[in-house]
Amino acid sequence: MSRFRQWRKSSYSNEDGACVEVVNSLDAVRDSKNPGGSKLTVDVRLFVRAVKDQYFDKYGRH
Repeated sequence: MSRFRQWRKSSYSNEDGACVEVVNSLDAVRDSKNPGGSKLTVDVRLFVRAVKDQYFDKYGRH
C-alpha cells in the first residue's frame, strides 16, 4: 500500500469550515481544519458490515 494518501473533502461540508475529509481508500477520516492532527482509521470491510447490519442503530454509541 502506498504511503501517500489523497484526501478529499466531504460533499456535506458547510461554509463555516466544519467538515471532514476522507482518504481515497476510505479507511481514514480527519478534520479538515486540522489536517495534521489525529485521524480516525477503520477496517472498511468491518465498518461496512456493521452499517449494513444496523449495528449502530441497535447498540448506539460505543
